[in-house]
Amino acid sequence: MTVDGKAYYRCPRCRARFLDPARRPTAGAEFAEYEKHQNEPSDPRYRAFLSRLADPLLARLAPHSHGLDFGCGPGPALAAMLEEAGHVVDLYDPFYQPRFQPARDGYDFITCTEVIEHCHHPRDELRRLDGHLKRGGILAVMTCLQSDDARFANWHYRRDPTHVVFYREATFEWIARTWRWTLDFPARDVAFLVKP
Repeated sequence: MTVDGKAYYRCPRCRARFLDPARRPTAGAEFAEYEKHQNEPSDPRYRAFLSRLADPLLARLAPHSHGLDFGCGPGPALAAMLEEAGHVVDLYDPFYQPRFQPARDGYDFITCTEVIEHCHHPRDELRRLDGHLKRGGILAVMTCLQSDDARFANWHYRRDPTHVVFYREATFEWIARTWRWTLDFPARDVAFLVKP
């Protein structure tokens, strides 16, 4: 499929659609786009948006769980929300929190909100996150899920120049089978993958 002069391919196994690798943005172009975002930790609308993932995650976490906010951005609002509920949250972001010392015994949960669609090599990232997650730990992902191809060209999510991979429910089902994780969709555009 070609849209706006860019080729998008679909993986025949997991059904994710992805931008031609030759058209991926450079790190500099990505950072310039991220600097336009206005995601303040104190913004009640942003917190309400993140609560789609935070609320069902908080309902499942044991008290004083230790987690990682992967791709936290410049204003880690989700981490603040989880810490306010009594959990410990480490931060990682390649641009804003690049110095990362992972927990030695792994994490009870890892959040990945509005991040996985930016990953140029998502399989490598998932493998890395799996390595940091304890057995029984939750990988909580939020990303707009693609529905049908007919709407793809005009989809707002596709038009973000930093979005290079687009997932479907079937993609997460394939991921869960591949890593033998348990999968749940607790809210719209939210997937919980539990490590066995």
